[in-house]
Amino acid sequence: MTLCRIRAVDQPANAPAHWAWLAREAALLLPDEAIHSMCRGETEGGLAGIRMLPAESTLHRDQYLLQPPTAWDQQIWAAGVTWESSRHARMAESPESADCYSRVYLADRPEIFYKSRASAAVGPGGAVRVRADSRWSVPEPEVAVLADANGVILGVGLANDMSARDIEGENPLYLPQAKVYRGACALGPAWVAYNPETFTSLTIHVSVMRRRECVWRDKTSVGQMKRRPEELVDWLFRENAWPDGVVLLTGTGLTPPKEFALEPGDDITIWARGLGVLRNRVEG
Repeated sequence: MTLCRIRAVDQPANAPAHWAWLAREAALLLPDEAIHSMCRGETEGGLAGIRMLPAESTLHRDQYLLQPPTAWDQQIWAAGVTWESSRHARMAESPESADCYSRVYLADRPEIFYKSRASAAVGPGGAVRVRADSRWSVPEPEVAVLADANGVILGVGLANDMSARDIEGENPLYLPQAKVYRGACALGPAWVAYNPETFTSLTIHVSVMRRRECVWRDKTSVGQMKRRPEELVDWLFRENAWPDGVVLLTGTGLTPPKEFALEPGDDITIWARGLGVLRNRVEG
């Protein structure tokens, strides 16, 4: 089973979402306080520690919609240049600042930046956006991790760290504008218990459909990441506290060719065996 957040289809869009286990074609609703306690680091065993909680009620697949699996005052942060392929892509798109990307890839200290608040993220089926002032926006398929207040990694999921490559390429100091805007972060469909021994065997796939034609498809092995999630989470927690837990996107190893840019109406699908499917439509 995987941990997700759902909203009943007969509830309004602004109705509160609920935590639930996904089990085949049903969602088993869980008490929010139990998940909150886990994220505060108060539950032994993380996801396994709450696995035996009795369900408050059950919704079948046609009775709920998946929401981004994050809540309360949780923040979403992201790491950059954690793959060799990302290092070369950043250097190519920003030749005047190429050295800074190479140096951060090789440095002990990683690049970590704020991405989104929980309420601004979108889940499966939600709309991501391209900035109106960007001519070169791309999806960035990534593995996300959920860490509790003690910095213990609880779960692994999928994310799309939408990025305006031309804005960041113009000047690295424009990174917040390239990365942080309305509809720039998709997360889901759920959290799977983190297993450090099998993490590197994950393969992330991505495809972009445009008017029923696939315009970009690629995949990569998480084993090619330069930094482990534990290392990135350790840096994120230095001189910071996350009392409700925190989400961290670990960086992308999938960069589309230079001639590719997202367009409104595109459909982005990101998937990995064991982590599910994250599908979003692009809006302008």
